[in-house]
Amino acid sequence: AQVSFPKKTVWLVSGGARGVTAACVLELARRHPGTFLLAGRSPLEDEPQWASGIVEDAALRQAAMQALQVAGKKPTPVKVRHLVGRINANRAIRATLQQLQDSGSTGVYVSADATDATKLREAIAPHVQQHGVITGVIHGAGVLADKLIEKKTPEDFDAVVTAFNFQNFSYADSLSNAYRINYTPRVFSANEAPSDITIFLHHEMAQTPIYPSKLFFFCQRAADEGGATPICRSDILWDRLREQTPDFADACRVRGLKYSNVMPAEADESSGMGRSWQSTFSVDTREAAEARLAKLGYSWEWQPNGDLRVTTPVLPAVRDLGDGRSSFFNQLIAAFNGWKDTRNDPVRAIMFGDGTLLNPADVGVASAIADEVTFDIPWQAGDLALVDNYVAMHGRRTFKGTRRVLASLVADH
Repeated sequence: AQVSFPKKTVWLVSGGARGVTAACVLELARRHPGTFLLAGRSPLEDEPQWASGIVEDAALRQAAMQALQVAGKKPTPVKVRHLVGRINANRAIRATLQQLQDSGSTGVYVSADATDATKLREAIAPHVQQHGVITGVIHGAGVLADKLIEKKTPEDFDAVVTAFNFQNFSYADSLSNAYRINYTPRVFSANEAPSDITIFLHHEMAQTPIYPSKLFFFCQRAADEGGATPICRSDILWDRLREQTPDFADACRVRGLKYSNVMPAEADESSGMGRSWQSTFSVDTREAAEARLAKLGYSWEWQPNGDLRVTTPVLPAVRDLGDGRSSFFNQLIAAFNGWKDTRNDPVRAIMFGDGTLLNPADVGVASAIADEVTFDIPWQAGDLALVDNYVAMHGRRTFKGTRRVLASLVADH
């Protein structure tokens, strides 16, 4: 679909003066000329005379060695590489600015660290005053962590997520019923369900009153076979659902949904929904759990073995995206098809807000449409994905071997 932009666009681009982000910016400028404020950490310096006109890498390294010697410094490989890197970085920045100008756009380079919001705001302020308010943001800044892919750690992933400067939505603060392993305040395992269990399409935590706006995924180790993450555009799903089953779609929109599941007294690592009620509600006693449940509007029933059945208040099944679109924002497909373990039966997992049960045929239509508009992320080690939780559902295919995918959530806004 064609995307329309205002006649006068001012883009703030982090990490956009070089590399793949620059290539994307140049293509955007070719199609939609505008003003591009390119923010990067590298200072834009005048090229030293000793490097002028030297293009070949070997010759540039040789000239850098001589320049260091003239300056009375030992030309170590690290110093030479750093010096040549600065020259190449500045050349790439200037080349991008020239190409923007050639395409009919205005390019301005701003030396600023995108992870420091205050300094970035100060650095771009005079350019905003000159060119106008920022109408769009392209985030391409990265975090340098030079090590082998298999040695990337949850802490490395945390550093990348932190660089986006989004508000954290921690696993500890969530009401997710999935059992997960926490690694840092931001990072935890995507799911610890056994490899032969399919995790059906869902919006993250849409079965609770609080949910994240975005999801980061990082593949630390890909499975030997399978293990893809399916992604489904639920705005498209919603439009097709209204066309094919208008009565069911209207019932979902008007009546909403309630979810019910049994939480174990102790974490059940063999289940995709095995988080204990103590961990889910951040409590230690039944009395504290009941107080938290009452505040959230849940109903509950204690089981003889100490497990806890909870039922949510009525939650919306459809989300207004604010731009004329809506999404089928819920966990209907996952709950109806996949909330099954030794404690839970999918038949009792979900109902309309008025307590009436769903028609399996209607759920089947929704599931079939979802499959039609779903594509897979076939993980490779080192892959990073950012998913808009308001627009897209996700799940997990079964797999063989060891699969390690980490997750980090962004708070609602």
